[in-house]
Amino acid sequence: MRRLIICFILILSGVPSFAQSKQKADVLYSKDQFSGAAEVYESILRKQGESAEIYYNLGNCYYKMNEIPLAILNYERALLLSPADDDVRANLVLARSKTIDKAVPPTEMFFVTWWKSLVNCMSINAWTHLALISFVFCLVGLLVYLFMSSITMRKTGLYGAFFLFIIVIVANLAAYAQSVRINERTTAIIIAPAVSVKSSPSDNSTDLFIIHEGTKVDILDNSLKGWREVKFEEGKQGWIPKDAIEVI
Repeated sequence: MRRLIICFILILSGVPSFAQSKQKADVLYSKDQFSGAAEVYESILRKQGESAEIYYNLGNCYYKMNEIPLAILNYERALLLSPADDDVRANLVLARSKTIDKAVPPTEMFFVTWWKSLVNCMSINAWTHLALISFVFCLVGLLVYLFMSSITMRKTGLYGAFFLFIIVIVANLAAYAQSVRINERTTAIIIAPAVSVKSSPSDNSTDLFIIHEGTKVDILDNSLKGWREVKFEEGKQGWIPKDAIEVI
């Protein structure tokens, strides 16, 4: 019991610290002191953990400082935690417009695009809450079907329970898909000004092409020390030094 009380006090004591730090960073940002604001936002993330809002604010700082790769990196991290945030998405598009490489993603089947859009229309917490609420009302519908004497009410309860059960399944699948993306972190941003993509993980291997800062890549292989096999949005792939990228 004593340990629980101590933990509770520590949690409460951290709230004012977070609010004060964020307020300090916001004030610095409003005064165009973007470097100082970025340092405070970075400190908040180290102490308090991930936050879509802080990543977004940090991305704004780096954008104002013309550090486009770091701006894109933090916008992507914010979007990972809050995929339905239109402000984050708009700023990410703006930052990407300032990069050298304009990748054209490969075409997808319409249902893949539709599913990704559905998954990203809400955060993982929102999907989890929707699944829980739908499950509760699904049980209510089953109770109505089992115990009501009216045929109309019983049909309504049965059909309603079936519809809500479908929502429960979809919400859980969407929450799981977002959970996998957040936990696995298999995408990254090129932070080096320019990188020669190699045919194999060796400095002496053939140069395939050059990629520039701010480009988003998928990590295919991270098992070799100092090297990462990556795939670019337009479908090309190759090996680059580990230090050239930052995982989202």
